[in-house]
Amino acid sequence: MYGNTSSPFAARAQRATMYSKVGLETDVHSASPHRLVALLFDGVFEAMSQARGAIQSGNTEVKNRALGRAVRILDEGLKAGLNLEAGPLAADLRELYAYLCMRLTHANLHHDAGAIEECQRILSPVREAWMAIGDSSDVQQPQQRAA
Repeated sequence: MYGNTSSPFAARAQRATMYSKVGLETDVHSASPHRLVALLFDGVFEAMSQARGAIQSGNTEVKNRALGRAVRILDEGLKAGLNLEAGPLAADLRELYAYLCMRLTHANLHHDAGAIEECQRILSPVREAWMAIGDSSDVQQPQQRAA
């Protein structure tokens, strides 16, 4: 039922993985639209970090899986969720996400940790700005309720 239970460590790791998946699913189902985008940012950064570590350790399988995940999050999550009618910022973000997908694909093909680092540097200010918007909206909501 839970896989290889002959090792107590395998069972513990599987339970931890299942627990974290349930926690993430609960977070996703109860999250605001802003929180969902924050989760996408978290996921893409986690995948890029995992891919960098896999390149350093020579683990091609993990690198491929992590970079594929990062590209999917950027393309199918962040880029696909943009409202292009909202103005030029959305179009700029679309182009940025497309560029990052291209660089991460390059990184995957050429085992290029530097390209992943470049993507992390480029995307960090966008992520920080998004998180700052969330912080200010969280602070404004209780004030609006009081008014």
